[in-house]
Amino acid sequence: MARVLVTGGTGFLGAHCMVQLLTAGHEVRATVRDLARAADVNAMLRQGGAGAGADHVTLLAADLNADAGWPEAVAGCDYVLHVAAPFPSRAPKDENDLIRPSRDGALRVLKAARDAGVRRVVLTSSFAAIGYGAKTRKTTFTESDWTDPEDPAVQPYQRSKTIAERAAWDFVAREGGTLELAVINPVGILGPVLGADYSTSIHLVKRMIDGDTPGCPDIWFGVVDARDVADLHLRAMSDPAARGERFLATAGHFLSVQEVAQVLKGGLGDAGRAVSTRRLPNWLLRAVSLADPEIRGMLPELGKRKDATAEKAQRLLGWTPRPPEEAIIATATSLAALHLLKAG
Repeated sequence: MARVLVTGGTGFLGAHCMVQLLTAGHEVRATVRDLARAADVNAMLRQGGAGAGADHVTLLAADLNADAGWPEAVAGCDYVLHVAAPFPSRAPKDENDLIRPSRDGALRVLKAARDAGVRRVVLTSSFAAIGYGAKTRKTTFTESDWTDPEDPAVQPYQRSKTIAERAAWDFVAREGGTLELAVINPVGILGPVLGADYSTSIHLVKRMIDGDTPGCPDIWFGVVDARDVADLHLRAMSDPAARGERFLATAGHFLSVQEVAQVLKGGLGDAGRAVSTRRLPNWLLRAVSLADPEIRGMLPELGKRKDATAEKAQRLLGWTPRPPEEAIIATATSLAALHLLKAG
């Protein structure tokens, strides 16, 4: 068994990764910005099924914006899962508030890992670094595709993930020494919520169930369960075939927001009564966007039917994700179980 560092210990995906590492018998460390969150981390791990293993995770303080703490965090580790990254619900006023911690944080982790003799870093990137831009395309996205950060249609979050991943590959190629890198590019991550810290994708599902969305914009995105993304991280960590590769993490075909709403409406029964499946016309969203910057950020994606494939991860690493519909319903039922919905 290996000693593994997971960055972003209070995060939704980070917690799922730690649960699976503990279940597999690995020794787990995790970084958090504030050690006062230790009880929250323990609660999330127990909610995820880690049992008594949750008590044996070593937490260390480290921040993506500072050098302090990273050498101590990686010391003696065999592998690092660099999961931590900013993902705000709306674009910041200054896009560098996203770009700097994403890029510089990744480089801090990689440098510390190289200097400590870590075997491999698995970096959590995103489909945001693969499939965004002004051009509409009918072909399926694969790992060979890249978002162009210079495209004016690309939003700050997508730009930050692209720049950060490019910087990581460049660093390993030029200065990485014996350090290996593998990258996971998930689409929208759903699945069982373990606590009040959860992804922006899950926030969308919560708003739908709570009745806070008047309808469904014509936007398409991929869905994948957090448990499967964590499983792919572990496979990319240890499988020799993952060295120097990036892997799209997506389950099935992309769905429209309306199709996600229909899954919720049909799968939740009375609990889904507030979910709106009404299609919002593009002209209405464009009009509302004049006063709402969050809606304005959606405009470049209106009407773009996208799709991507996880064939590479399935072929090289034997990865088999559960259907997107299962991830959507698991999200809803876990939000209800933890009383995180308005009706809860």
